[in-house]
Amino acid sequence: MTQKVWLITGCSTGFGRELAKIATAKGDFVVGTLRKESQIEEFESLSPGKITAIILDVTKPEQIKEGVDKAVQMHGKIDVLVNNAGYGVLGSVEEVTEEAMQSQFNVNVFGAVRMIKAVLPYMRRQRKGHILNITSIAGLNGFPGVGIYNGSKFALEGIGEALAAETSHLGIKVTNIEPGPFRTDWAGRSANLFHSEIVDYKESAWKNVQSISGVSGKQVGDPEKAARAMYKVTQIENPPLHLPLGASSYKRARIKFSTILEEFDQYENIGLPTDFTEDELKAMEN
Repeated sequence: MTQKVWLITGCSTGFGRELAKIATAKGDFVVGTLRKESQIEEFESLSPGKITAIILDVTKPEQIKEGVDKAVQMHGKIDVLVNNAGYGVLGSVEEVTEEAMQSQFNVNVFGAVRMIKAVLPYMRRQRKGHILNITSIAGLNGFPGVGIYNGSKFALEGIGEALAAETSHLGIKVTNIEPGPFRTDWAGRSANLFHSEIVDYKESAWKNVQSISGVSGKQVGDPEKAARAMYKVTQIENPPLHLPLGASSYKRARIKFSTILEEFDQYENIGLPTDFTEDELKAMEN
């Protein structure tokens, strides 16, 4: 089997770290991004000779170009890009600051797109490649207290879907990975939490934020098993565009889509008859 070269963002902890371990255990090479020099030695020791760490912040275009160029210089190609770097802003939509909102999108959306744009020229030249966008069940389903995070992940979902349609004929595949709650740092030290000062949100946004924070470190999702699922999807000739991870993600996604269909059916009488009729179109042509 041909050895693949992976470029994975956000490898200090969680999914990125676990995926790097699994990919190299399977014989592949990994270039993983970190933001601190102090993390390099320990990360590379996970699989000496197979893992290379690079300092790369997805909000800094110059670091992205240098990092992608280095990966290609080292290995001659990039087979799999994993857009894993990201974090969550927690708080009601009204109370999250403008600065926090801008930062959330800069990392979760624009950072991922910057990585995609930097890697695509090489993948197009190869006429093959696979891009994994780590979105979230929160990219399919909106929840109180995570609206800004929802927005960033909904955006990445849509970009991934469009990208798949743009690149499928070039041999480039795209999969949006949609985890539910996993035992990573997302709800703990990685979260940017805004305490609610508005009493009206106590039983909606703030209640859910407290629930999310309360299960940090106790989530049923196993990051290693998630990484194995991600690796597995890269071995499929025709991989899915969407891959939820964990029972909670599947449950929430099914509820969301069934609810949407029911709503469509219920209010079709209002929304459907808004096109020009055939007679109106003919009259406009004359």
